[in-house]
Parts: sequence; structure tokens; C-alpha cells
Amino acid sequence: MSLENGIKDVINTKLEDGTVEKLIGEHLEKGVVNALDNLFRSYGDVTKIIEEKVKSVMIPYLENYDYSEYITKLDSVLVDVLKSSALENKKLLENFKELIIPEQNKTIKATELFERWTQYVEKNVETDGLDVCYEDTPTYEYVTVSFEVDYNEERSWSDMRNAVLVFECEHDEKMNYQIRIHNWKRFDKDEWTIDYKSVHDINSLKYLDEFAIFLMKLSQNGTKLILDSDGYSDEVAPEAEPEASFS
Repeated sequence: MSLENGIKDVINTKLEDGTVEKLIGEHLEKGVVNALDNLFRSYGDVTKIIEEKVKSVMIPYLENYDYSEYITKLDSVLVDVLKSSALENKKLLENFKELIIPEQNKTIKATELFERWTQYVEKNVETDGLDVCYEDTPTYEYVTVSFEVDYNEERSWSDMRNAVLVFECEHDEKMNYQIRIHNWKRFDKDEWTIDYKSVHDINSLKYLDEFAIFLMKLSQNGTKLILDSDGYSDEVAPEAEPEASFS
């Protein structure tokens, strides 16, 4: 018997007893499973189709959903966390809670922003080195505060105007603020944009004071600044109360 005839006899035998048919069936099954796996992988055709269908249903639903109830719940959760957290994280969460409350004002005057800053100074100004007045209730002497608008020199052909709003406390330099603002004369008219950089690391929130948080809210909300004055000075009384001295 030749080799060719021997091969034919073996194939015929396997065909007759169903071996070849079984093997073909097993490989076909594996092929179908592999094909389905590929179709349903992250970048498979079927996965892409399913993803598009889910997006078409979910996105409009999420955009139109009323989240007010959950904002209220978030507020209560934050309050509970604040009560039980350590002091360091408490400051972070207080600032976060304040930051997520949207700022309602679309515009704010420079004098109004200055008044908001003076309130911050009254509560936080350093009292070391201040004289004490002992008439009736002991109080610290007033501190001088001022603001001015420092306009940058611009090219005559430029439509962009830049300036810096400077808030300054003579007694305590730590209270001072420089706030960059800009204006497109053609589009903004008398409204200026507040260029206050926000933090990108949430842990940095715990180091920010209340006035910095307020500036971040104004900037994020797109609140425009109205320069109703180029400068002003005033005197404010520190809120801290000195200890009475009987010497």
C-alpha cells in the first residue's frame, strides 16, 4: 500500500467514525467564542455600538435631571463630616462647602469688593503693635486700609486693557491683595474680568482664607467687575478685643 492510499484510508476511517466532524465542530465553536470576545472587547465593534446607544439615552437624561435634592443632601453630609473631622480637614471642607455654593451676582463694584475685603481685615488683622483705647470698653486703634487701580501701559493699537486692583493694609501686610483684571474695550465696555487663579490641588483649599475663596467664586462664576472708583482709603476697627489693663 502506498503512502497516499494509507492517508486516504485513515481519513475515510475518521470521517466514518465522526472524529473529523467532532474536531471541526470544536474548532468552529472556539472560533465563534473568539470572534465574540473580540467584538465585545473595549474597542470591539459591538462594544462601540452598545456604548453609543447608552450615551444617546443617558446623557440627555442626566442633563435634564433635577439635582437640587441631592445638593441639599450633600450640604447636610458636609455639615456632619465637619462636626466629626479633625481641625485640618475641617478647614478644607468648610472652604469646599463655601466654594460649591454658586455666586449669584453677575457684577460687583470695586467699592463693594473693597468693603468685602475690609470686613476680612477687621476679623483677621494682626493686633500686635496697635495702641489700645481705654474709653468705656477697651478697643484697638483703627487701622488704615486703601485700594487703588494700577493700570498697565498699553499699546495704542491694542484693544486689551490690563490692570491690577491693589488692596492694602498699612499695619498688616499679610492682609494685602493684588487682583489682576482685564478688559476688551470692544466687547466688555465698562466691565472687567477678574483673573484670580484657582487652586488645582484640593488639599490647597485648607490654606486659603475666606477672601481668597470669595475671589475664586467670582472668577469661576464669571462675575464682572465695575470700576466705580480708581482709589479709596478708610479706617477699620479690629474685631479682636484687647485684655483690660489696670496698670
